[in-house]
Amino acid sequence: MPRRVTALKAAGVVVFVVVALLGDRPQLLLAGVAALGFALLVFRDLYAPVRLAAGEDGLIVGGLAGKERISWNDVDRIRVDSRRRYGLTTELLEIDAGDQIHLFSRFDLGESVYDVAEALMRLRP
Repeated sequence: MPRRVTALKAAGVVVFVVVALLGDRPQLLLAGVAALGFALLVFRDLYAPVRLAAGEDGLIVGGLAGKERISWNDVDRIRVDSRRRYGLTTELLEIDAGDQIHLFSRFDLGESVYDVAEALMRLRP
């Protein structure tokens, strides 16, 4: 995870706390919710900085709820989902593991989703 993205999220917390303190009642509620949302994202980035790890025996997917091991035998598909909407392109690494689908963005991985997908395909037996 790039540190500058976490720093921007932390700056968002500060900005929305200031808006909440200086604003009127409706602004307090909206800015408070936004500050809380950014704070949760910062906490996630600091608590679980590694979202995906891979090795010869499979994958480790991490998040706020903990880490989960996924064997290569359980991985059905690895692909990049690219969508263009409102002039923006969103790319997500999609790992289909039976009943679960894990999605990772460039910000989750710290690298291009295409590069990570290629590396996972090379590791996968």
